[in-house]
Amino acid sequence: MSAEDEESFFVETMSEYQWARDAAGLAPSTLDRLVKPVIEVCDFYGLVPWRLTPREVDRYFAGPGRRAQSTIRGKLTKIDGYFAFLEQRYAGEIARRFGAMVESPIDPFNRPRHRGDFGLRIPPSQQAMKTFFANWRADLPQARKPMVACRDYVMSKIAYISGVRAAELCGVQIGDIHWELGQRGRFIVNGKGARGSGPRQREAYLFQEGRELLWWYVEEIRGQFKDDPEHPSAPLFPSERLPKGIAALNMPIAPAIVPSTFRRLLKNASAQYLTGPVQELFPHLLRHACATHSYERGMTLWEVQKVLGHEWATTTVRYLASAHTEPEHANLAANARAAQRLVMDKGNLR
Repeated sequence: MSAEDEESFFVETMSEYQWARDAAGLAPSTLDRLVKPVIEVCDFYGLVPWRLTPREVDRYFAGPGRRAQSTIRGKLTKIDGYFAFLEQRYAGEIARRFGAMVESPIDPFNRPRHRGDFGLRIPPSQQAMKTFFANWRADLPQARKPMVACRDYVMSKIAYISGVRAAELCGVQIGDIHWELGQRGRFIVNGKGARGSGPRQREAYLFQEGRELLWWYVEEIRGQFKDDPEHPSAPLFPSERLPKGIAALNMPIAPAIVPSTFRRLLKNASAQYLTGPVQELFPHLLRHACATHSYERGMTLWEVQKVLGHEWATTTVRYLASAHTEPEHANLAANARAAQRLVMDKGNLR
């Protein structure tokens, strides 16, 4: 068999792999990302996958400054997943046709070691968050662009109160706010799909503090941006910069702020107003803070799961790894009950 035959068979296996994962329900964008790392490494060496060795993969991904560790972990995991498919379905055929053994180049020595989200995210304390937002709000009147500063502040605090993801919050439109739902109103977000099923709409909670804050923003601030704030498709948090030629096109709505901008503004605000051992905030840490602080204030695990929009409680538990309601408090309460029982027993013996 020629090298062209091997290359052609490689392309066929990639297509089969994507079809298999498509049948399993993965989103089209996810299917593309599954195979890109395999193609990347194979193109670099000019080899088909079953000719790759662990040493070649090590050389490609090793070295300081090339990629973020999370990126490397993701690519290695995807390569390993493709080889699991290859070994299961095509190992025999590849051995017969090309005389090669199918064995993943991701071995026990270079396989990523992780625990779900690759680390413990410890959010600031409740007091630190309270001080952070209080200091930020006190500075809003002195901001160079007050309406933008107010937008950034409200967006960040709504993310903290409601526990929504950055992409979810950036996608909220004026028509997605339903003040009449529940006790304090809710808003619709396109949530993250489970097991590659694609976005799923869900209701996010405002609670009393979020309702009052968002009402103030919609009534006093949102109308200062250069689009139609009453258009149902207008973004709740618009960009201050309109596309070129918007006046000529008579576009009624502005583009929404994007997650990267949200991350940047939150980083700048935390550098200015956040105090304590946690030095930097990012959107997903606000989500962890929402979960942890809600649990500490008395919400049950099921209620926190509902707020975050998780399908499984086991996912929610990982967000509560740094909650301060256990086990110290439980241990103190147990000791107090034991001491009380001991006193009662002694009284009964007299």
